[in-house]
Amino acid sequence: MKKIEELEKELKNNELKSIYLLYGEEQYLIEQTIKKIKKIFGECIKGINYIQIDEQNSKQLIQDIETPSFGYEKKLIIAKNSGLFKKEGRKKSEELNNTKKAVSKYIQENIAIIEQSTVLVFVEQEIEKQELYKTIEKTGIICNFEQQKPMQLIQRLKAICTAYKVNVENATLQYLIECCGTSMQELINEIRKLIEHAGPNGTITKQDIDKLCTKKLESVIFDLTDNLGKKNITKSLEVLKNLLYEKEPIQKILITLYNHFKKLYLTTVATELKKDIITSLNLKPNQTFLVNKYKTQAKYFTKTELREIMQDLCNLDYKTKKGLIDIQIGLETTLCKYCG
Repeated sequence: MKKIEELEKELKNNELKSIYLLYGEEQYLIEQTIKKIKKIFGECIKGINYIQIDEQNSKQLIQDIETPSFGYEKKLIIAKNSGLFKKEGRKKSEELNNTKKAVSKYIQENIAIIEQSTVLVFVEQEIEKQELYKTIEKTGIICNFEQQKPMQLIQRLKAICTAYKVNVENATLQYLIECCGTSMQELINEIRKLIEHAGPNGTITKQDIDKLCTKKLESVIFDLTDNLGKKNITKSLEVLKNLLYEKEPIQKILITLYNHFKKLYLTTVATELKKDIITSLNLKPNQTFLVNKYKTQAKYFTKTELREIMQDLCNLDYKTKKGLIDIQIGLETTLCKYCG
């Protein structure tokens, strides 16, 4: 298994292998890696020395490998979401399994030929570690593109800012991640706006992020809860009204608010029982930075209050579905109740 950074270093040095399996949640970095592979490979003429494979034509893969790339030394085959690495239902399983076995056997028996004539890149979101996976593990490069952890994201974002001669502190980039999430694509979109605003030799600030960036709903709910915990009802209602002004569905706000208070409750219980909060909240590796924020906000409320808030939000959902109360009035009333 190759680390993302190791693979990026090899490609930066123009080192191109014959077989790759790229998979995982971080699709932006996968797409960037494919672009680098294509750049190193050189001119790509679709149907001649560049072939695209998907689930519909995955049975043709062996045939495409064997077909000469007329006029070119090698061909590049990108098999994206081919279905060759996932489980299928019973109806498709036999045919798909036969294809998987055939491709695995072909690679094992013809690896020398493939290395001379082909660059084969499999791209998947999720995989099952079956025979074909093990074959590629022996003959090629496998890289799991997991979502990046905050420090990795900070390093990548800082490198982009440095390239544009824009200054930014690590703490500011941490704040950007807390506000906008850990999706590399979304962070790239936001950092581009901030770089454009700051200009060469300028500096990105937290105020710029508040002014220019599109915050995730979960991040805004943290802001709302902070104000609620500090008994600042005016600010809490202002945050809610801003969400509605930005066309955020109020039902989605209600659900997100409920889930947030549920996590605060679980944090309180885990702390009392001296259990691991990361495990209790089922946080992903790139979300562990949220633990301190949950612990801080949980202290604003007693365990009883957190249970009552969750119950009030459930009751509000029931009453609005029955037409007994307007959901916005009900949500504002619930917030006011805990700012007394």
